[in-house]
Amino acid sequence: MEISLKPVDSKNIWKLMRLQVRDDQRHFVASNTESVLEAYVTKEEGGVALPFGIYDGETPVGFVMIGYDKMPGADSLKYEQKSYCIWRFMIDASCQGRGYGSAAMQAVLDYIRTFPCGAAKFCYLSYEPGNAAARTLYYRFGFEENGEKDEDEIVAVRPL
Repeated sequence: MEISLKPVDSKNIWKLMRLQVRDDQRHFVASNTESVLEAYVTKEEGGVALPFGIYDGETPVGFVMIGYDKMPGADSLKYEQKSYCIWRFMIDASCQGRGYGSAAMQAVLDYIRTFPCGAAKFCYLSYEPGNAAARTLYYRFGFEENGEKDEDEIVAVRPL
């Protein structure tokens, strides 16, 4: 397994838009198309959104979108300012159960620790209460629920 993050661009966008989670997981995460549209709008409104394909060698296996600092139009969260957010994270249905989630999360955290948008002490994310697999993965990587909600989603934070 050779995991890397590649920015969404004109060469890979359509392959990444075709990646999907299983049918029973669709209510847990927005589609990659919706995520890229949100990234565009966020950037237009002065925010930071960094969409990436998750690759094993040259094969796209997932998608992640990272944010930084306050998101335009978003609810205010305790750790939001000057923190990184793993805004979206998905592994394609055909690649699940093969270790890609853990390898990709490690690659994402390694990238965030380069502080590409500025210094930060924390990284946070949110997930649907019924998404036990996500909760387990995030917990393994040191994310802890802090009691906040982002709309209906549970917020979890970890120090960088």
